[in-house]
Amino acid sequence: MIYLDNSATTRPCAEAVEAIRRLLCEMWGNPSSLHAMGFAAERELAAARQAVAAALSAAPEEIVFTSGGTESDNIAILGAAYARRKRGRHIVTTQIEHPAVLQTMAALEQDGFEVTYLVPDGWGHISPDAIRAAVRPDTILVSLMAVNNEVGTRLPLDAARAAIAEAGAPALLHVDAVQAFGKIPLAPGRMGIDLLTVSGHKIHGPKGVGALFVKKGTHLAPHVFGGGQERGLRPGTEGMPLIAGFAAAVRALPDLTQEEARLRAVNERLRRNLSALPGVTIHSPEDALPYILSFSACPVRAETMLHFLSEKGICVSSGSACAKGKASHVLTAMGLPRDQIDSSLRVSFSRENTEQDADALAEAVAEGLRTLAARRLKPRRG
Repeated sequence: MIYLDNSATTRPCAEAVEAIRRLLCEMWGNPSSLHAMGFAAERELAAARQAVAAALSAAPEEIVFTSGGTESDNIAILGAAYARRKRGRHIVTTQIEHPAVLQTMAALEQDGFEVTYLVPDGWGHISPDAIRAAVRPDTILVSLMAVNNEVGTRLPLDAARAAIAEAGAPALLHVDAVQAFGKIPLAPGRMGIDLLTVSGHKIHGPKGVGALFVKKGTHLAPHVFGGGQERGLRPGTEGMPLIAGFAAAVRALPDLTQEEARLRAVNERLRRNLSALPGVTIHSPEDALPYILSFSACPVRAETMLHFLSEKGICVSSGSACAKGKASHVLTAMGLPRDQIDSSLRVSFSRENTEQDADALAEAVAEGLRTLAARRLKPRRG
């Protein structure tokens, strides 16, 4: 099996699996309980919070554990909007955000908020000038992803922070860093970011756990109520096995600079080989994060090619796993032709992938184009 769908989820590393087992079988106490097992669980929670905080150059008290990226995005966006609605009702985001952001924005629009959706260019870039023009004195939130999950484009976070300052807006800056965390260095406090979303299962940790960085002094309106855990923003007994597994995966991260350089070579090799095939168009820009490569293989529809590759033991996707087969809103916003959107595939690497994996994929796509395209174009007998 050659697994190249790591933006959807990664294989849990051995360190994460062992941490989950240990917390399930040996240290199952509630961190809020006032006895030895509870105190031990509380120490594990504190150590996990410290591990995630260290990876973000943040303070432990700035880390709120959640069930994953979607919940973190919801807590950040809803919490910021309702906490600041007396200062304005305008929000800025982009057309290429994850559904966890876009659907939350749609809900806010139903409640009277005004949302400006920035349009990408044909490579998925968002113009700094467009951000500057969109932010107004009554803008209360700007939400941009750090790295697009379908094409790997990096968004101009510095421009967003500068635009807020230039406009004199009371806006908080929220960054969905699910596809960036564990791949590029992130220090939200030093980057002028108020809220930042990360997830465990994108970095070889377990599913069902993530975190939200909330800059010290930032007030969010809570939307879930209970026992007050996680600063009252995500109350409820903490899922310690998953949190411990997440922290273990964070501690097991490789050197980010070296790993990005290694995967850039893998990405460029695949890009060259695919570009030589008839009908293939690359959608990821040259400056995209090398962990992601989007391309189309016309005239074969994505679903058909996916099944063909799966039979060859190669796993890729047709875009965001959360899209569930719908046409990519990212590629649509980029203005790509419909035939390219319908045949688009996303390759996403992890530290487990090699140049040999890239070669095997390119060879399989070439074979698929020869056989599937010929079959598709073969005239039917009347």
